[in-house]
Amino acid sequence: MGKGRAAITAAALTLALMPASAPAATDDTLRDYAAATWQSMSDMTDPQSGLVADQGFTNGTRSIQTSVTNIGALMWSTVGAEATGIITHKAAVTRLTKTITTLEHMTRGAGGQFYNWYDTRDGAKLTKWPPTGEKLDPWLSSVDNGWLAVGLKIIATRVPELSARARALYDSMDFSVYYNPGRNQILFHIADSGNAPCCYDTTVSESRIATYIGISKGELPRKAYFGTNRSFPDNCDWSWVETRPVGFTTTYEGVPVYEGAYVYNGSRVVPSWGGSMFEALMPSLFVPEEQWAPNSWGVNHPLTVDSQIHHGLTEAGYGYWGFSPSNNPAGGYRAYGVDAVGMDPGGNPSGNNAALVDHGWSDPACFRAAQPDPPQSAYTHGVVTPHAAFLALRYRTQAALDDVARLRRDFPRLYGRRGFLDSVDVDTGQVSSSYLSLDQGMIMAALSNALAGDVLRNAFATPDFAGAIAPVIGQETFNAGPAG
Repeated sequence: MGKGRAAITAAALTLALMPASAPAATDDTLRDYAAATWQSMSDMTDPQSGLVADQGFTNGTRSIQTSVTNIGALMWSTVGAEATGIITHKAAVTRLTKTITTLEHMTRGAGGQFYNWYDTRDGAKLTKWPPTGEKLDPWLSSVDNGWLAVGLKIIATRVPELSARARALYDSMDFSVYYNPGRNQILFHIADSGNAPCCYDTTVSESRIATYIGISKGELPRKAYFGTNRSFPDNCDWSWVETRPVGFTTTYEGVPVYEGAYVYNGSRVVPSWGGSMFEALMPSLFVPEEQWAPNSWGVNHPLTVDSQIHHGLTEAGYGYWGFSPSNNPAGGYRAYGVDAVGMDPGGNPSGNNAALVDHGWSDPACFRAAQPDPPQSAYTHGVVTPHAAFLALRYRTQAALDDVARLRRDFPRLYGRRGFLDSVDVDTGQVSSSYLSLDQGMIMAALSNALAGDVLRNAFATPDFAGAIAPVIGQETFNAGPAG
């Protein structure tokens, strides 16, 4: 069992902020992390199909199912493994050839989009969920196809032997099938049954990668980027959220945009739906958002990380931070986040018994009484996932490395020859029994960029992509920054 949560004293907090007693995190340390993470991705990959499983287990087995996001993660992780010297170019080409060949023969739907779930053994579309056999309504997911497209474009740029084949698959994926012009937003998914729920409506969301790709390919209008909410509006129709936003309305591309933010820890932060790290930061693994949009993402990304650090070390007093959807160490999968910078009225807590906030609504026309913020003692069974800390590597480098080192030191079962298991309950020390290829893929992307000069960013955010996206996102100013 680990050391549990930090004591609620200034001395204990100071100790939690100090680097672990492990060696300093040099490039060699990062390469060790990358090599171990790659081992898990390799072990989860079917040697015949070249498809990676959704998850692998500590006993060496792996799931039957995979998603197209997982396949995209395998592709960019393979390129990263070569770029960091873990595998040779020849080995990367051999592996990726199997993956591309399987993709070329997989069943697809409208607009050449891939279905969400396939059998890792042969690439067959799943209509029953393994291992239960429960009926599955296959669907085409906008965001998951976005992550697959990321992997394909990276191969097209970085692997000459497969460039034409990867580019052909990328070009054949039409993202206009998801566009809802009435909402100026993209659909969650399109199911074989005809179910097509609307829509991704928040900006600080992993779904923006699909919007970027659609705009860059001319399949979505530029204005689609401004169809989502920075926060929900400041009016009574939206007073069901936990925090009333502060902001102003402006116009971009002819679209009125409410530039709303939440005040948290002395800053104005543009919130995500659940307050998680991957909603905010996963797209920035591949798109230099903070460079192209210094007045929006360039301000908000570091504040998102700071919010996670403050919550983990000060507000909740866990002694660790990094909250994002992950395996629940007690079983299953759960969305974790920092509730105070999330819009979900049901709350995405930072742990299995963690408290939630409700700041109410002060407008007399729709008054809802605020509840006192929970005391530190109300946050228990915090669930920390290492991939969240690695997502922060670019923005708060030393804090991220120190956090990962403390996790590795205090919970020895969390890290092994396959890298970091997916999560840990920092109160009990219980560790997840599996690796998720999506989360390992995020770790691999962050490390590859750190070790190999932004290799994955440069491979994806090519000049043509930059010419389409940078002018769109660069014109905006978020209402983010110091409060007051």
